[in-house]
Amino acid sequence: MAKHLVISGRVQGVGFRYSMAEEAERLGATGWVRNRRDGTVEAVLEGPAEVVDALLAWARRGPPSARVTDVRVTEVTGGFERFEMRPTE
Repeated sequence: MAKHLVISGRVQGVGFRYSMAEEAERLGATGWVRNRRDGTVEAVLEGPAEVVDALLAWARRGPPSARVTDVRVTEVTGGFERFEMRPTE
């Protein structure tokens, strides 16, 4: 299962990408995360349904200093070997 996320709110400058990468590693998810120039964070989460669902639930909260206001989710095709942080786009 793979999901594409666009996360809005106070999600840049609060360690969101680093925290998501740590949580993905802990859960065993693959995919990627990056900041976008519009102030959102974009991610693709891949793994078994329970892993993706757990990481999606985490993304709706984020790290303690984040304030997530919206998470747009769409289905995508996966195929990732690990979870990585990508450059801002």
